[in-house]
Amino acid sequence: MTFQELGLNEPILRALADQGYEQPSPIQAKAIPPALTGRDVLGCAQTGTGKTAAFALPILQRLHQERKQYAGRRTIRALILTPTRELALQIFENFESYGKNLPLRSCVIFGGVGQ
Repeated sequence: MTFQELGLNEPILRALADQGYEQPSPIQAKAIPPALTGRDVLGCAQTGTGKTAAFALPILQRLHQERKQYAGRRTIRALILTPTRELALQIFENFESYGKNLPLRSCVIFGGVGQ
């Protein structure tokens, strides 16, 4: 299976190629298709198996597809909650990498630091 077969759009596929991703991991192959259709997904996998991409890639694609509905409005369209600052920063960096070819913005906010 390839990322193209999962139905990801060209800007995301280019970002994945730049990251050296060649084929989806098992958690990605199982989670991305239903998430792209808007279904809820609950997954569990070991560290280093690509869980962040499994949820980030469908979120980025759906945000990109729905951008015209929100043109000109500054609204929060996705919120990812994490238990630690370190994980929040890691996920933010992944969203930036995977979405680098998309006209989307993201930020990370955590306690103890000015927004």
